[in-house]
Parts: sequence; C-alpha cells; structure tokens
Amino acid sequence: MGKTILVTGAAGFVGSRLCERLIQNGHRVIGLDNYFAGSPANHVDGVEYREGHTKDIASLVSETPDLIYHLGEYARVEQSVLEPDVVHDLNTVGTKAVLEFWRGKGCKLVYSGSSTKFGDGGATRETSPYARTKAENSELVKQYGERYGLPYAITYFYNVYGPGERSGVYGTLIENFKQMHRQGTPLAVTAPGTQLRNFTHVDDIVDGLLLIGEKGSGDEYGLGNERSFSVLEVAQLFGGEILMLPPRAANRMQSALDASKSRALGWEPKRRLEDYVRSFLSANPRGTGRETRVLVFSTTFHPVSGPAEDALCDVMRALPNIHFDIVTTRYARDAHAAPCPVSNATIHRVGVGRAIDKYLLPLLGLGVGRRLHAQHQYLFAWALMASYGALAAILLKRVSHVPLLITLADQKLADVAAFKRVLLRWILSDADQVYGISAAQEKDASHLMRGASLRSSIGDGDAFANQVRFVYESALAERTKQI
Repeated sequence: MGKTILVTGAAGFVGSRLCERLIQNGHRVIGLDNYFAGSPANHVDGVEYREGHTKDIASLVSETPDLIYHLGEYARVEQSVLEPDVVHDLNTVGTKAVLEFWRGKGCKLVYSGSSTKFGDGGATRETSPYARTKAENSELVKQYGERYGLPYAITYFYNVYGPGERSGVYGTLIENFKQMHRQGTPLAVTAPGTQLRNFTHVDDIVDGLLLIGEKGSGDEYGLGNERSFSVLEVAQLFGGEILMLPPRAANRMQSALDASKSRALGWEPKRRLEDYVRSFLSANPRGTGRETRVLVFSTTFHPVSGPAEDALCDVMRALPNIHFDIVTTRYARDAHAAPCPVSNATIHRVGVGRAIDKYLLPLLGLGVGRRLHAQHQYLFAWALMASYGALAAILLKRVSHVPLLITLADQKLADVAAFKRVLLRWILSDADQVYGISAAQEKDASHLMRGASLRSSIGDGDAFANQVRFVYESALAERTKQI
C-alpha cells in the first residue's frame, strides 16, 4: 500500500528525482521547499507542494507522514564560507524544527548527511560552515533517535551529478564543466587538481534513498561510487584547454567512502561518470569563438591602488590565459605613463589626470565600455567596489545587457549618508551578482537591497565568473592580511 511521504527540498536536484520515483511507486508525496536552491521548474506532477522554510514545517504540514526524507538544507562547501548566517538559518534552525516535527509525529526519518564529514580523515569537518553544520546535524539526528526511540537512517551523498544539476553560484563541478564546454572557455580546475571525488549519478542516489527508506536503520549509509576521479581527470574527460586556478580554503583532497551498509541492503551504483560525459559530449559540441576576456571597471588602478586593485593584479597573474580590459581614470597626471603591471591586461584610462576624474568616470567610462563591448564578446563585466566605476558598469549593463559582477572589498556599507545609501542601493540592485568579503558586509549589502537576492545567474559566463571570483577573494584576503 502507498505511504504518505514528506520530502524537504522537494524542488531541488536530488529531491525532485526522489519525488518522481516515489510518485511512480504509488505513494502520496508532500513536498516542502523554500526555493532557495530548488525551482518550480522541478515540480513533479502528483506531488503536493508546500512553499516555506523548514523552520515553519509544523504550520505548513499538518499531516502525519509515514516517512520523512530531509534533504532541504544548504549544500555548497566553499560558498558557505561567505554565507554563515544563511547556513545557520537553513541547516541549524531549519533542521532543528524538522527534528522536533519528527519527534512529534513519531515516524521514520531519513537524513541526507554530507560526505564532507569524512574529508581528509575528518580534518575538513570544521573548515566551512556547511561541513560543520552537516556533521553536527548527523549527530543530532542520532541523539533524537536514541533518546526518543524513533526510527531513523543517515545517508551520505558523494558528489552527485546527472540531469537537472544546478548551475551558477551554487553549481556542481560537473555542471560547471558542462557550461564551460558549451561556452568554449577553458575548464577551470582548482589546484592541485589531484583532489579525489567519488562522482555518483543522481539516479543511483535515489535508488539508495528508496532502499534505505524501506529497510535502513541507523548511521553510516554511504551512497557513493567507489571509483574515484581526480578533478583533473574529470576535466580531461571533457577535453579542451585546462586552466589551473590557485588552491582554495575548505577544498578537501579526499573523502573516505564506506558503502558497505548500503550494499548490504542490495544497493549498487549502476551508472558511470565516463558514460555520462561521453553522452553529453556527443550531443553538445564544444563552443567556439568565445573570448576568454573580462571587462573590469575600477575607479583607480596602478599606480594609484589599494588592496582591491592589487588583488586584481594577483588574479590576472594567476590567470594568464584570460585577458582583462580595465576601464579606469587617469586620476594622477603621471598615471598614464605607468606601465601595466601584468601582461594579460589592457588599461583604458579616462579623464584629465586629477581627482575630478572619478566624477567623470560614469559617463566617460560608459563610452569606453560601449566601444570595447562592440569589439569583444566578454564573459562578464566586473566592477571593483560599488563606486564610480560601478556606476559606469551599471550604465553599460543597461544599454548593452552585459552581465555584471560587483565585489565590495573593504568598502563600508553601514551607517552611510542618506544620499549615498540611495546610490548604493541602485548600484547593488542593478548588478547580477554582489559579493562581500565578510558575513557582516554581505548582511549590510542585503539590508541595502531590502532583502533582494545578492546573486542571480549571469548567463553564459556564470561558471567561469564563479571561479574567477573565488581566486579574487583569496588574493584579497592575503592582501588584507598584509596591511
């Protein structure tokens, strides 16, 4: 007989595939999602969707389910370093409410833990808010189960890929490589490239979830393909040029995989990453004619520079295969005579060589930007800080629709004058993606934007912009330490 099954994160990558199978198997499925990572485009016919945060689960779901699949949490490792408040809200506050709901209903819970708990022998457990909260929640599920005598099972996913993967800021490695392939850009690999991953097809994950929901009990249900690949090996499967990026914080070298308990239930991974990539390549020829070029707007630049501009130079040195066109001011009379500090950049200066140049930059920079945009197909435009350079970038975006990334560096956003607050709100709200250097700065930016999303897709340049932005953040952090 069919059961009543509640799935949190039901409109997400894994959740939607699970819902589809549960419906096919004749169950009544209630789906809860706040659409932070999920999308209405992933809705499955027959599922009863409830929109809302997991912390409000008790008011959103009055039914008593036979089984809960709790998949609805924040799920990006490196990005979580920038968003600890969001991670706490979704993974700590939200999951505590789910566990209280579970306790009240007395049904079975299947929790999707994270393989980051086992990264580098457990050393990566504390390196990111995501890894820490997921490890804490796994322990909390066990405590609830044992204290209240509740049935539960804890699973651990390993690098899920397959149809419906998410792209953009929260994109997966395989989806990012797919996008870069379609665009014809180099495949960006974070150094050293030898970090190992157990890539597991989403349908194998769903097979495991169904078995564990029916028969599993307790902890340690690893769901991962035991064939591991280095990130560099995966890039080589796609072919084409490979661009090595500097190392990143929270990037683990390996994860221990123990799938013995899952295999004891009869689970077996059936799909191979090589076959998936081969099928993708046969249907998607590599993009051609795409320039690996970025248009940068900065109020000042070498030799008049601060940590943000110096970090940009570090990025350009680290990415010699990308060309950067930098639209900036003369600002000082002798600035035009200063040679560019890197070979893969061209400086386009405007103004008369005085401080007044920054006030001229929005209009003069727009003119230069339009000319350059007519000559080149940029991956994206990038404004260092929300300032006069960003105004020029915003105006260019309005007339040419070039996607825009703004990084904030050490810019102060709190307690600014009313006029500046209005100006900053306009600048930030018109950008496609905004990134701060700390959780506090991101919170200030979100407040200025009145709760609007700081980040959305920037289209074809999404995957590559994400990689460049990570390099910049690392370089800026190092520069800030030196002050």
